[in-house]
Amino acid sequence: MEKSVPNAAEDDQSRLPQTSGVATLRGLEADVDVHRDAWGIPHVRARGTADAFFAQGYVHAQDRLWQMDAARRRMLGRWAEWEGRVGIAADTLARRLDVAGASQRDFAGLSTEARAMLEAYAGGVNAFLAQGAPLPFEYSLVGGEVERWEPWHCILVMRQRGYLMGSVWFKLWRAAALRAIGPDHVAKLRYDDGGQDLLATPAGAEGKRWIAALEDLAPAIEALAALAGPEATDGGSNNWAVGPSRTATGRPLLAGDPHRAFEMPSLYSQFHLACDAFDAIGLSVPGVPAFPHFAHNGHVAFCVTHAFVDIHDVYVEKFKPGDASRYLFRDEWREASIRHERIAVRGGPDVDIEVVATHHGPVIAGDPHKGAALTLRSVQFAELDLSFDCLLPMLRATNVDTLYEATRGWGLIDHNLVAADTAGKIGNLVRAVVPRRPRLNGWLPVPGWTGDYEWQGAIPWEGMPRAFDPPDGILVTANNRVATDDRPDYLCTDCHPPYRARRIAERLAGLAAATVEDMGSIHADTHSFTAREFIARLGRLPAIEGPAAALRDLIAGWDASMAAGSKAAAAYARTRRELARIVLERSGLSAVTRDPVSQVAPGVVPLNQIWWVLPSLLRNDDPALLGGWDWDRALVTALARAAEIDDGKTWSELHHVRMAHPLSAAFPQAVSQLEPRGRAVGGDNDTVMANGCYWASSGLTAAYGAVARYVFDVGNWDNCSWIVFHGASGHPASPHYADQHAAWAAAKLVPMLYDWSVIAKAGDRLVLQPA
Repeated sequence: MEKSVPNAAEDDQSRLPQTSGVATLRGLEADVDVHRDAWGIPHVRARGTADAFFAQGYVHAQDRLWQMDAARRRMLGRWAEWEGRVGIAADTLARRLDVAGASQRDFAGLSTEARAMLEAYAGGVNAFLAQGAPLPFEYSLVGGEVERWEPWHCILVMRQRGYLMGSVWFKLWRAAALRAIGPDHVAKLRYDDGGQDLLATPAGAEGKRWIAALEDLAPAIEALAALAGPEATDGGSNNWAVGPSRTATGRPLLAGDPHRAFEMPSLYSQFHLACDAFDAIGLSVPGVPAFPHFAHNGHVAFCVTHAFVDIHDVYVEKFKPGDASRYLFRDEWREASIRHERIAVRGGPDVDIEVVATHHGPVIAGDPHKGAALTLRSVQFAELDLSFDCLLPMLRATNVDTLYEATRGWGLIDHNLVAADTAGKIGNLVRAVVPRRPRLNGWLPVPGWTGDYEWQGAIPWEGMPRAFDPPDGILVTANNRVATDDRPDYLCTDCHPPYRARRIAERLAGLAAATVEDMGSIHADTHSFTAREFIARLGRLPAIEGPAAALRDLIAGWDASMAAGSKAAAAYARTRRELARIVLERSGLSAVTRDPVSQVAPGVVPLNQIWWVLPSLLRNDDPALLGGWDWDRALVTALARAAEIDDGKTWSELHHVRMAHPLSAAFPQAVSQLEPRGRAVGGDNDTVMANGCYWASSGLTAAYGAVARYVFDVGNWDNCSWIVFHGASGHPASPHYADQHAAWAAAKLVPMLYDWSVIAKAGDRLVLQPA
């Protein structure tokens, strides 16, 4: 019998935070005002900087304590204590990477100013804990108490938000696929480039990708042969800036939307933080002070997309068989480090793990005792990172130039940092620390023992791609390629297709006098360039009959818009998914899921990968992965299969948002309380309104997309607007847990209040007073 759980609506009113009156707290120097507007969004005003960050920690803990604690536990490798055996693989990886050790190292290396910021923030979190208020609803499921917040935990949590995003999963995917399809075809397993990549810098330029020749990949292929095994891995965003020459007001506009999984609570929380040194509003990260990614400070507005530059390398290491303590490097046997850790598991016995590391990094796959294993060297863990030194200078920046200067040393995750200031300047900078090493490192795990693939320092900040005030007044980034491959320094192998960037640029090019309302309409765009190509290819099929022909005709007569009410959009999605399954079946790539290389947590999912590859295979009429079939036969078969599934339904009937809570699998009896019912939406993985599917695990449900949207009217700060996909609160019983979802699903925005005289009249006021 399932254990009964408290009812969030009935039991949790006492768990909701205090939002009015007075709270007396130890650690404050002066009074702090906390206003909450009609949407429950906090607006915090202090005098000194230390009090501002103390209050931010306190208010984050009020609204998002369980979420902060969950992120901390994931990076400490203690998630299985809550979720059970399902969490062991992720905990093992976090322990192997020693995320905790890297975060403590980085805290010790920060400037005095940055350490004081983190200490003040942690003081605010602990002040909330010291009040003894009832803990959030999730603790009634997992039990236990909350441990005190340490300043370095903020770095730990920030690491979790960009944890291993990007290239590592593409390299592991190709490594696992290599044994199924052979080296001749491994270069075909990159995301589609749309025929030719659209570049972020210089803005609007196009470029061909560098494709590794088979002989160039030979060392990597030879290295992978050393790994014995059975037969046989999220994030995106849009943003754009429009210069003064193209807007109705002569002021820049800055807009966009970060794409992540629809996890409850959301990655970001809307927040306004002011003191004598700055007055900033934007999307904060619960558990982290300031605004790492999206905000404005009254002078300059900034936002990010994932740049997909390559900051992770995977090496194949040779160990002495039977002796994991010795590994080969440049013809000498070096000593590996070995330690042992114990993972506690909810409802089961503890699990002991061995952590083996070379100078490249820890073993993440394979068995060093048997002579070969894969290690990971990542910018996120390998060397001292000083990203948190950037946060306060960014808040104090007065224009685009000083904002970018403040980002020197940022390395926790790679971004296109797009910005606009009140003087009218717009810009884009790739904010990242990228190691210098051979371009071949970007394709597959490379031999670790030769010394030919080592890092040789980092590309200097001055050498990172950037663009300012382009002649046409438009900057667009949407996870497309950041720069051409003929640069002297290697930056990127894999990136998202250019479709979203092309569509945004196309929409902006048609606007001679852009407005805030125009920016919002672009958020809602559901046109699919990929579907247009798919329609054209279906038009070249030979004569067919029956349900497959009817489905083909429905798609062929369609306008290529993934609109919620479209039956053709649903038919296209079903058919493309079936086509991807056919490629997996015919190529043998379906066996990749059994390869240990693909099982590094959270794992590589072949169906999701092939879905992205399909357009280029079709465009090139390349049947190499079809096992003797041609594309006509594959398409007809996919149409026939799709016609048998959900026939006649609209896209909205198949495509609703799943607001997934991390504890739902472990506590299914609490799902109705943890997960509000999501609305039906349009868009898919390829459209600007990127309500995407994880095809293997979530089917046609919208599993990720814009967790927030925003429009900055730069200089008229009271005309800015935003939205998040659920609400401001992380408490299931709060009226603000999901009160923004209906507006979000309709691609509407709510006001981003900035004027304190307006804010003071907008909702509740809580005064934080020194004890």
